[in-house]
Amino acid sequence: MRVILGQISRLDEGLAAYARQLGITGVQFNTPDLPTAGGRWRYEDVAALRGRCAAMGLRLEVIENLPYGFYDDVMLGGPRRDEQLAAIADTIRAIGRAGVPILGYNFMPTFVWRTDLAAPSRGGAEVTAFDLAQVEAGNRIEVPHASPSEQLSAEALWANHDRFLAELLPVAEEAGVRLALHPDDPPVAAIGGNARIFTSPEALARADAASGGSPAWGVDLCLGTVSAMPGGAAAVERAIDLLGPRGRIAYVHFRDVRGTVPRFEEAFIGDGNFDPAAVMRQLRRVGFDGPLLDDHVPRMIGDSGYLQARAHAIGYLQALIAAAA
Repeated sequence: MRVILGQISRLDEGLAAYARQLGITGVQFNTPDLPTAGGRWRYEDVAALRGRCAAMGLRLEVIENLPYGFYDDVMLGGPRRDEQLAAIADTIRAIGRAGVPILGYNFMPTFVWRTDLAAPSRGGAEVTAFDLAQVEAGNRIEVPHASPSEQLSAEALWANHDRFLAELLPVAEEAGVRLALHPDDPPVAAIGGNARIFTSPEALARADAASGGSPAWGVDLCLGTVSAMPGGAAAVERAIDLLGPRGRIAYVHFRDVRGTVPRFEEAFIGDGNFDPAAVMRQLRRVGFDGPLLDDHVPRMIGDSGYLQARAHAIGYLQALIAAAA
């Protein structure tokens, strides 16, 4: 196991130096700032991104999330679905040819949702929060698209995801790329009449079954999202037990929340629902040996770029890994 620097869209020398000073050698990009051509990324641009990372002493280990416009009709079953699936296949081939081993994805037409971006936490730090009763007031996160205008049932969304896997897993296998599913955040049954389906450990196991055992499929195990599921810490333990021994955890977002749906708030590592040391030991016990990252962190005083909070989280995770060895 190793900690990588994650959730960035672009990398400069200052951020790369920050990572190197923290002892980090790998990086994950979330929807990287790459040119798009016909709803796809080109090999030349992905390869150039990997090369820039290498020149700064970092290995590009994960790309997470395609632009929403690359696959909105894939999720919604819209008229451009076949066209988008073909373009995604080209993108997967480009990523594989460039030597990037993991492409994280989500299947949330209504995106990540929060009802508060500055809830008070330990010592006055600010965290994001979600309350299902306040959803009608809108998403406080600025999302890159409008919510679907037509309601989508759980059955339709499952069918669309099954089609996504059937069409793209063979391409990913050939390209040497692993597709890693992020659970739905927040893990509620629906928002605005649109279903959300990856909201329990059992739903993630169902997606695993739908993959047919393909080595090109896995889970981006966001512990904070799973911890927000009913059961909290028990849901985290259950998800790791279901997916870990089968080698289905591609990488981990190691963060936590306080509370579970329908209401929760994010937290410093160690202040949330689960015992971080116990979870790290469980990951080690089930054989997980991939990258993990700190993901969301609180906003600390005077820390406009989250670098202080991230350094705290990264150091915590590095210590947990050492202790679990």
